[in-house]
Amino acid sequence: MVIAIGFEGSANKIGIGIIKDGVVLSNPRRTYITPPGEGFLPRDTAKHHRRVILTVLKEALEQSGVQPNEIDVVCYTKGPGMGAPLQCTAIVARTVAQIWNKPIIGVNHCIGHIEMGRLVTGAENPTVLYVSGGNTQVIAYSQRRYRIFGETIDIAVGNCLDRFARVVKLSNDPSPGYNIEKMARKGKKFLELPYTVKGMDVSFSGLLSFIEEKAASLIKSGDYTVEDLCFSLQETVFAMLIEITERAMAHCGSSEVLIVGGVGCNLRLQEMMSIMTSERKASLCATDDRYCIDNGAMIAQAGVLEFGTGATTPWEETTITQRFRTDEVFVSWRE
Repeated sequence: MVIAIGFEGSANKIGIGIIKDGVVLSNPRRTYITPPGEGFLPRDTAKHHRRVILTVLKEALEQSGVQPNEIDVVCYTKGPGMGAPLQCTAIVARTVAQIWNKPIIGVNHCIGHIEMGRLVTGAENPTVLYVSGGNTQVIAYSQRRYRIFGETIDIAVGNCLDRFARVVKLSNDPSPGYNIEKMARKGKKFLELPYTVKGMDVSFSGLLSFIEEKAASLIKSGDYTVEDLCFSLQETVFAMLIEITERAMAHCGSSEVLIVGGVGCNLRLQEMMSIMTSERKASLCATDDRYCIDNGAMIAQAGVLEFGTGATTPWEETTITQRFRTDEVFVSWRE
């Protein structure tokens, strides 16, 4: 009966979750939201996290009904992510681990997404599409590693969507990607955009530059609406992701796809992936925004799995890193 608390703060979300034997007892979070047309800077994001993290910690404990002495292990996001937000979150995690005299585990952010997705959906050995603001990877498990079969060679798909939302001044509340999804549902006219798949990898920077340059004149001329451009962008980038995911499935002989990461709660992406998997007589595993979007419970879940093998992170290694590849992690808890 292991109880773990997880601290996640690698980007603009700060979340703390408590898990007991695969059951989420609490999972509160806060989001740093900037004005329309603006992104979030590491320094300002870290200030936000520092301002609210103790409130979120108090909420997590109260909602779970768990006392600090009942917690078995403290887990935190070691990386990848933005340096300043990662650092302030890790400091709080290290502090409570010392105060409560608990072991601590540094968790890879992507592994947290994958293991939470497997827990919630029941997926056994899926091909994973990990799509978020900072990461875009197609992953499959093999020989104690989550192997990266394909990825973006420049910017992440979520970053592409977010940056276009800034161009057309969409709100960042609750997220720019969600507001693009809503606008795209009203789009009717498709604009052909650069489609860049290179083997198992994808590229979004050229596509983004193209639509950023053309957007104002297309809208001003009345040829296309903002809704049309959001629709065109979504359809193009998601088609690229479906293509490389299907290729990875074929290579691995996989019959399951698991979508994780913040962009993974996009219903149009799930719909397109569902069409592909049904054609292959495979199954799609996806979650909603409670677990797709960064949260503390996913860090707790990945930490619990590692803790169950007897592993903990030595105190002198409880640092953070902005670069932490998915395939660097030795997955000791799977055969």
